[in-house]
Amino acid sequence: MTARGVSAARPLSPFGWLGAPMLLSALATVVFATPIRIFSLPLPEPVFPLALAFAWAVIRPSILPPFALLALGLFLDVCWDGPQGLWPLCLLAAYATVLAARRLITGQDFRIMWAWYGAVTAAAFAAGFVLMTMDAGAAPNLLAVAWQYLATLALFPLVHRLIERYEDADVRFR
Repeated sequence: MTARGVSAARPLSPFGWLGAPMLLSALATVVFATPIRIFSLPLPEPVFPLALAFAWAVIRPSILPPFALLALGLFLDVCWDGPQGLWPLCLLAAYATVLAARRLITGQDFRIMWAWYGAVTAAAFAAGFVLMTMDAGAAPNLLAVAWQYLATLALFPLVHRLIERYEDADVRFR
């Protein structure tokens, strides 16, 4: 905390803004993929790496996040037993979309950023829905997709915290 009560930006170390969130995302995916039922309901399965795709594109353009998203997407495909390449494509499309609109998103109010996150997440889910329909020859369950979308949308406060933590760390991109 500084003298005025505002926290200073953290230094931008690759492990701090890429490695640790990547490991936590993979761990959270495994935990939420366990077949545990609470009150006879399964755990939700949010797409944690989609939250990182949004945050990393807003925090700082770099060459490293696409490779991390590719690895996380392949991990999701293996973990959820999906077609190889589905989630890497969705994550990279979301990252590219946010990167293109970065100047419009950066510095916005919490609610505006949440709306952007919702729109990017919806676009990634729509792409995944279309690709899965083409691969399987039948549409996935829309209710399941809607629940997964809402669970992923609920991750935004964590995304906002990550963005706030590292937003001003690199002065070259202000």
